[in-house]
Amino acid sequence: MTISTPLGELHGLPVFDFPSPDSTAALPDAASVAWRVSAPTYSEPGDERWEAIFDRFLATVDAGRVRALVVGGWDEAYDTSSAPVVTALIGADNRLTALEAVFLGDMTFEDCEISWIQQTDVTPLLAAYPGLREFGVRGGTGLAFPSIHHSGLRTLVVETGGLPAAVVRGIAGSDLPALENLELWLGTDEYGGNSSPADLEPLLSGTAFPALRHLGLRNSQIQDEVAAAVASAPVVARLERLDLSMGTLTDEGGAALLAGQPLTHLAYLGLAHHYLSKEMSERIVDALTPSGVRVDIDDPQQPDEDDGEVHRYVAVAE
Repeated sequence: MTISTPLGELHGLPVFDFPSPDSTAALPDAASVAWRVSAPTYSEPGDERWEAIFDRFLATVDAGRVRALVVGGWDEAYDTSSAPVVTALIGADNRLTALEAVFLGDMTFEDCEISWIQQTDVTPLLAAYPGLREFGVRGGTGLAFPSIHHSGLRTLVVETGGLPAAVVRGIAGSDLPALENLELWLGTDEYGGNSSPADLEPLLSGTAFPALRHLGLRNSQIQDEVAAAVASAPVVARLERLDLSMGTLTDEGGAALLAGQPLTHLAYLGLAHHYLSKEMSERIVDALTPSGVRVDIDDPQQPDEDDGEVHRYVAVAE
């Protein structure tokens, strides 16, 4: 599986691509859409660079009413970090005064594979926008997220083929009192995903993020270990949604979930893209659905065998 389509919605608003300079089409109201500002990642001479497109965006749209912004590709994103983009966004904080949501790196595989996207420390961007309610970033290479305080952030999404342990610890150690929704794609060690459940301890213990209600620990090569940690994690008691999808979950992790604390209070349990046996899948569904839990157990996978070795794959890696 790869990321083949760009975001269609952000912060409850439909995504609208900011057009080229020669477009004559009427623009929507500034507050009615999530504006996607994007440049070709494989640029050619004469192509407009991202910073120039962003400057034109600020000069064209009523920036003070923009609520959501999607950054797509930037010039040579596979080789050039998002640092200039982050700097440009920070420099516009006195103009984007109504900004509530940002997604950084909305690229499909045709633009740049997820693990090729070169990121940077994104926390100065959060610091520059205290009114931000939702932040998402795609790509773990070069990504940094030292622990921060942000009083208003409600949703944080980090999509990677490999999430460094330092980033996991930075997020888990942050002071985000309003955070309701956290989604981390942990990925594989092949692409830098070297975290362990121990790195998530402040989150799983329930000491971090008192408002958290939706937790996604997805796309993980160590999904059985994550499931075992979640099975006894105090934070689960206050969750409404738990998403462990896109990873390498096997019967070992499924048994840990069933043997752990009750999950019958959940509205949703996501396990899609898994390596569970049919019998274990049925056990999980039979244990939870009578209590009203919606269990997503679609997209079962079969491991590959090569010279006696068994290989299981996360949904999104390269």
